[in-house]
Amino acid sequence: MTLRAATPEDGEAICAIWNPVIRDTGITFNAVEKTPNDICAMIDEKAALGFAFLVVDAGGVQGFGTYGQFRSGVGYARTAEHSIILGPDARGKGVGRTLMAAVEADAKAQGFHSMFAGVSGENPGAVKFHAALGYAEVATLREVGYKFDRWFDLVLMQKML
Repeated sequence: MTLRAATPEDGEAICAIWNPVIRDTGITFNAVEKTPNDICAMIDEKAALGFAFLVVDAGGVQGFGTYGQFRSGVGYARTAEHSIILGPDARGKGVGRTLMAAVEADAKAQGFHSMFAGVSGENPGAVKFHAALGYAEVATLREVGYKFDRWFDLVLMQKML
């Protein structure tokens, strides 16, 4: 397993991991599938801002992780939010922990003070995962996500870096 910076050539593989999560689950509230061009633009945007966009490669991309500023505005400039998505074959094997450690280390090196996880209420496994890594539940935003003709809660979890 190799952890490396994402490249534009990873666009299709990242889409193959992300789009089933978008299309088939309430793990993300986004309902619009990504294209390889979308991924390339994200990689470029993160690079321009100095933020890591990483992939785990084990004979092919198994997952990805990145982060960005939690909310816009200078008052939030030291608070980040991450995205970690794993392919089915990578789950339960420590890949998420590896990605999270690298994302957190990069964010800390960039001067971020804390990291947020916005976890769907439909994903109790992700709440447990984050808690095991030192994230604390700080809020549950009731019925803020809408997908599949129903409402979803968002659990906000925070870790000081």
